[in-house]
Amino acid sequence: DPDSGDNGLLLYSLVNNQMNEFDIDENTGQIFTVSVAGKAGTFHLEVQAADQGIGRLTARTTVNVTIDSSSTNNMVLVVLNQKINVVEKHIAELKRVLEDYLAWNVYIVDVYSSEFERKARSSTDVTYVKIIAFDKANQEVPAEEVKRKLREQKSNIERELEKVFSVSVTAAIEEAPADSATPELVATIVLGVLLACTLIAFLAYLLFTTKRKRKDEQQHLVKKQDEIMEGIDNLCAIDRNGSLKSLEKLEHVKN
Repeated sequence: DPDSGDNGLLLYSLVNNQMNEFDIDENTGQIFTVSVAGKAGTFHLEVQAADQGIGRLTARTTVNVTIDSSSTNNMVLVVLNQKINVVEKHIAELKRVLEDYLAWNVYIVDVYSSEFERKARSSTDVTYVKIIAFDKANQEVPAEEVKRKLREQKSNIERELEKVFSVSVTAAIEEAPADSATPELVATIVLGVLLACTLIAFLAYLLFTTKRKRKDEQQHLVKKQDEIMEGIDNLCAIDRNGSLKSLEKLEHVKN
């Protein structure tokens, strides 16, 4: 908008954005994803720009975003030690730096602070940038190849980004976070844990029962041995007159 002052200040918004897959930076017009995991196809986003003058003027256009689910395997996650709102303001420069040192066409697929803090856009000093690279033949570059090139050019990329952000920048490579567990997977895990606990409890019960049975058998055997020894002792016991009872019985038999 060539106007000056409030008449030239534009604010951007998504019109009738009911699905919440995308959001837009109202100051720059930068469109970014909120949640498109597991989704594919073309999304038609109606974008509005409005100036801030009296009798606000607006204009609208449609942005078509195509998501190819087959590309997810070749995405690489770059971690920057910068706030997300700062990174978003320098998306174009970040893209340029990556393309200069990787020598491929680089597309920034997603920018977020964490899976649970995407609404708090300046809450953390760590920002995740999900990228995918295409070669000159417009073929996806394998993720491992992109990571290898990023490691080789790490110092150069960081030095160039320091000029962009005007502060020291670190750019690390991190594996893309796994998708959240589905309710079915959670239920399966819980059931597996319960079954394992039940099996352990059953084995413990069997072990306890076996040990107790052996202990009872040993006690019974000891009792029998005591009774036998007591009988032997009685045969050899001395009576009050000092004679052996066993001899008395033999004498009685002789008589």
